[in-house]
Amino acid sequence: MVQAVIFDMDGVMFDTERLSREIWEEVGGEFGVPDIAAFHPRLMGAKMEEIRSFLCEHCGPGFRAGDFLAETGRRLDARLAAQGVPVKAGLRGLLEYLKKEGYLRAVASGTRREKVMRYLKETGITGYFQKIICGDMVKVGKPDPQIYLTVAAELGVKPADCMVLEDSPNGCTAGYRAGMKTVMVPDQVRPDARLRSIVFACVPSLREVVPLLERMRKEEGTAG
Repeated sequence: MVQAVIFDMDGVMFDTERLSREIWEEVGGEFGVPDIAAFHPRLMGAKMEEIRSFLCEHCGPGFRAGDFLAETGRRLDARLAAQGVPVKAGLRGLLEYLKKEGYLRAVASGTRREKVMRYLKETGITGYFQKIICGDMVKVGKPDPQIYLTVAAELGVKPADCMVLEDSPNGCTAGYRAGMKTVMVPDQVRPDARLRSIVFACVPSLREVVPLLERMRKEEGTAG
């Protein structure tokens, strides 16, 4: 029985992964690695230190990974400041439904807490969540399940009674390894056979999460 719904942030609640990848392409060309954006999908959900280590290993000894990440982060912040944080379709309606129906709500994002809290505040949705766990609050990032297990413990809910909403392979793997009902909401990555084999469901947008929860509730009531 689902008691809590846990949201990833980038690519699930906010349409920021698409913009981030565009900026990687832009800055990568300036840093002499024009195809660096090809690495972007496999690094979604990881902690910043893990991303930096990966880039140092795969982009050659002269690549300035720290400078690259600082510049991409600066440009992303500047564009979001100018344009606003783009909210994914269906998010506000889903949050209202979860609140009304008594589900616990939490965020589990690999992004650092300062940025997570800024995005939530700017979009006016901070108050919907009982717990917010971020990348700089755990030792290892996704696909390790630590961040999701931490959220479950903080909420006081068994992992099996949690639903995870994720868009990335790393995030889906983390939710699966945590023993949670992982629902993929694809953004920059389409689910392959491996992802489809580990997720509980795959829905095209957040608008389809409410019908999914309603079907699950009905099936649990019938079984009971």
